[in-house]
Amino acid sequence: MKTHLALLRGINVSGHNMIKMDALKKALEAIGFTNVETYIQSGNVFVQTEEESAAKVGFVIKQEIFKTFGHDVPVVVIGKEDLELCLERNPFLKEAAVDTKKLYVSFVSMELKSDSIHDLKISNIKPDEVHIDQSRIYIKYFDSPAKTRLDNNYIEKRLNVVSTIRNWNTVNKLLEMYNS
Repeated sequence: MKTHLALLRGINVSGHNMIKMDALKKALEAIGFTNVETYIQSGNVFVQTEEESAAKVGFVIKQEIFKTFGHDVPVVVIGKEDLELCLERNPFLKEAAVDTKKLYVSFVSMELKSDSIHDLKISNIKPDEVHIDQSRIYIKYFDSPAKTRLDNNYIEKRLNVVSTIRNWNTVNKLLEMYNS
């Protein structure tokens, strides 16, 4: 059995795409996933399955959410190694006295090219900072995610991917859950 982490985008935010986590858990168990565990209401779901392919798992979850709840929700599925790499490779953690409350990670649906950073048009998002690493975009917000153009919609439009952003505390908690 393989454990996958499904990151759902845009649920339970500002009253849109409301899905109770216990109802989601039951729906996913009903279609054969085991050891389904959710973390907070913003759509972090661990599932176990014989299926190895993260893309297939994401597709099945996306279909089930639409069928059961009527919401077309983007889903990015990652593994434990993705979270471990976040801790190892986040360049902003090397800065002295970095405020981790301003650190976020955008998990995207495919591996990005090294020149993808040019497609983000960094001058449009200054003074926020980004660093691209495979299928992750490390973000350091100058102020806060509420006061920036650099959000999921911006990333998706510029890079033609599905993006879902998690704050640094959530990334750490999800890795802790993987390890438990």
